[in-house]
Amino acid sequence: MPAFGASVTQTHRRTKSNGAVSDHIDPHDAAFRKYSLNNLVTMDTTNLSTLSANGDAIIEKRKHKVCIATCNRADYSKLGPIMIAIEKDPDMILQTIVLGCHLIDDYGSTYRLIEQDGLNIDSRLHTIVRGEDEAAMVESIGLAMVKLPDVLLRLQPDILVVHGDRFDALSLAATAALMNIRILHIEGGEVSGTIDDSIRHAITKLSHYHICCTERAHSRLLAMCEDNERIMLAGCTSYDMLLTAKVRDCDDLIHKWVGPEAEKQDYIIALQHPVTTNIKHSITMFGLMLDALLTFDKKVVILFPNIDAGSKEMTRIMRLKGIEHHPNFRPAKHIPFEEFIILVANAGCMIGNSSAGVREAGAFGTPVVNLGSRQTGRETGENVLHCREADTTQKILHSLEIQYQKQFPPSYIYGDGHAIPRIIKFIKNIDVDKEIQKGFVFPPMPESISKDIDHILETQSALAVDMGGTQLRVAIVSNEGEIKHLESRSTPDNNESRLRTLMEMLVDASQKAIGLSCRILGVGISTGGRVNPREGIVMHATKAIEGWNNIDLRTPISSKLHLPVWVDNDGNCAALGEKKFGFGKNSANFITIATGTGIGGGYIQDGKLLHGTNFCAAELGHTKVSMDGPECLCGGRGCLESYSSGGALQREAKALMKEGELVVNGMKIGAEEEITAKHLIQSAKLGNTKAQAVLNIGARALATATISLLHILNPSMIVLSGHFAPIYHEEVSKTINREALDSAKGVEIKVSELKEPALLGAASLVLEYATRRTY
Repeated sequence: MPAFGASVTQTHRRTKSNGAVSDHIDPHDAAFRKYSLNNLVTMDTTNLSTLSANGDAIIEKRKHKVCIATCNRADYSKLGPIMIAIEKDPDMILQTIVLGCHLIDDYGSTYRLIEQDGLNIDSRLHTIVRGEDEAAMVESIGLAMVKLPDVLLRLQPDILVVHGDRFDALSLAATAALMNIRILHIEGGEVSGTIDDSIRHAITKLSHYHICCTERAHSRLLAMCEDNERIMLAGCTSYDMLLTAKVRDCDDLIHKWVGPEAEKQDYIIALQHPVTTNIKHSITMFGLMLDALLTFDKKVVILFPNIDAGSKEMTRIMRLKGIEHHPNFRPAKHIPFEEFIILVANAGCMIGNSSAGVREAGAFGTPVVNLGSRQTGRETGENVLHCREADTTQKILHSLEIQYQKQFPPSYIYGDGHAIPRIIKFIKNIDVDKEIQKGFVFPPMPESISKDIDHILETQSALAVDMGGTQLRVAIVSNEGEIKHLESRSTPDNNESRLRTLMEMLVDASQKAIGLSCRILGVGISTGGRVNPREGIVMHATKAIEGWNNIDLRTPISSKLHLPVWVDNDGNCAALGEKKFGFGKNSANFITIATGTGIGGGYIQDGKLLHGTNFCAAELGHTKVSMDGPECLCGGRGCLESYSSGGALQREAKALMKEGELVVNGMKIGAEEEITAKHLIQSAKLGNTKAQAVLNIGARALATATISLLHILNPSMIVLSGHFAPIYHEEVSKTINREALDSAKGVEIKVSELKEPALLGAASLVLEYATRRTY
């Protein structure tokens, strides 16, 4: 649970408005210590005086005039408890302004709730311009700003309290700021997507004091340059009621709103509002939700949407689908908050895009299906499953099937039940005679994590590329290492054609991923040569890929596919593939030696791949195993690659063929057939001692290099991969046991079991480091 009202002791850097930087105790500490329930510092408000009968001055406390403006049923559920507490406090005077939907019959004339609570309404302002479209919202803000100045001039409040992110609240904050009235904003610093974010953050910048509900909201306010001394992390006021509400033994209430035969957890609450930044899509989504609920065939309490642009069309869809007269549906314009929370606590599921689903429902662990983008960024408990696209009835229906009647623990992200006393003490400590001046603080901010229905229905996958000298291969690889799709083409002989072919293959694979229900997290590319993985550039290629130098792979591919792109050397990729899918899963320190046309490798140290200063660490093929020896493709002599690589074995096979000593009984080589390493291996298996001697030399050279690695790096394991690993394994193991130090002899030498190490290694670049996973 967040430390509501508690202090913390961490320190960080505080940047002042003049740009100077100094060390301070974390500003959270000062705020919590100053306004905690048990450590209140009472400020001096004795600035009014009268005279006694004998002429002595009697100092009286000045009462704060606190004006609270409420616009609709939702914000009154948060502001009402504060208003009642202020009304009871002898040191404060409550002033109440009612505007917006409160005064509209179609939305329940909810101003009556304020009167029922025994609170006096100082001003009623009709500010809503009907039309329920974008223009009407703007005109409503303008109308409110025309009417509000007269009211505020008459009331002369010390502090104006506004709540949330509604357009009505924006008109209140703008008016009060221009009239130099202190503004206290409730529930700032939150993130929810759509136009609400813009309005909420605009109100934050207009406000002088802030009450926030979560630690992340607190951090965002600090990051938005708000002065920590003017911020209070109190929790959500509704949790004061939620955590003390009697939500059991409420059959009569359930029967009242759901139906006479309804039972606990046997019904759904639906509450969907328009998304003003994409009205057309939100209306479509609303229709899909209704279709899913009709198909799901459970009792539903459905509340009418708010007055935002698009609400009229949503109401029309309800009527077209016969929702108001359907036996399973109980439409409601307004449900009193104390009754609404009981219904939420006992519901089998809640669906829609209301903040009640991600806030209030969490207090009871009620399962929630959150549709669309309206609450994107909100902190949520385990009980919330996001269906962000919600573009098919089937997807929404599947979400309902997952969540309905599921059990979750309560979540206390938004409050601990003690917000009201903290807020009252915070307000009483505001010095209303002090000049207003904001400070600036810039703390770090962590990202939110949430569950998404798309990630449950789709397989997280990577596009993997193996750029070889003869073959260019692109695959779709799942997070479990399954190759879902593979395409192979001959590698073109020039860079322009290579890039064009690669791009075509990646685009084709991206399209195929949709049909395979694969969510592509990024592109991983394994290529020969020296690679700068930070920039995604091939610096120097091997001779197998002639001219493949200074090639930027990341920029064009990322721009085309709108995906992150990772590029690395094929030896490094072999090590990463082994780490994720092979023997390296449970090893923090091991070396992979890749045997193929060349010799490569990768070194995993403390669970991380070692690249080296110039990205040439673990270039094992060019480890010297002889002072002279055969010439290597790198230009040197005596390199491991000149003894043990496929190219070296091919060279020796051709030499034996030229001398007439390669072909033995049982072998057939066509007249035009190119001599390769496979002919050498075949000949050795058929008993050719000279061919076997060549393989033994290659194995001993590999063993010599491996012994040096064991003595220098002391890994826990060596993994041999590639075509020649099984052939070399026995001789390498024997040589190590014979010639290595005793401390190195016990190290395991294994042959990789990965069938496609290059592709799996390229995929692991993405699957290990991609950051798009959100549940």
